Amino acid sequence: MAVPKRKVSKSRRDKRRTHQTISGPNVASCAQCGEPVMQHHACPGCGNYRGRNALEKSA
Repeated sequence: MAVPKRKVSKSRRDKRRTHQTISGPNVASCAQCGEPVMQHHACPGCGNYRGRNALEKSA
């Protein structure tokens, strides 16, 4: 069974973990109404997706 020969320092351990951060969601603005929208999703405000009406919104 493999056993570490020396203790891994906190600095070395943290250097290895620098790329494991979680980023926030990619948010764009709707071209029709300007409301924030998740990319590749229909707009919850006006219902448009890529210039077409994807969701029927009741007034």
